[in-house]
Amino acid sequence: MTDKAVLVIRFHPLGGEDFSVISADFEGETEALRTVARAVDERQSLVLTRARYDREADDHGVVVNLANVVSVRVSKTDSVEAGQYL
Repeated sequence: MTDKAVLVIRFHPLGGEDFSVISADFEGETEALRTVARAVDERQSLVLTRARYDREADDHGVVVNLANVVSVRVSKTDSVEAGQYL
């Protein structure tokens, strides 16, 4: 089994503050983007089983309601310039 990539997923909700989740649920950026896009297209929440907010020490399950999210960035680093946008 291959190791999962640790990715920073930054959400930009409509009319709210941006927030980031650090997740190890995906093999890489492409898989993460496809999963997020599928959830948006199917009007479903994004379910992450190995995620944490703000560099918490432990992983938790996280459910993100994507109903009011206008963009998502997936990156291997937490830099403003890095990552792909959906």
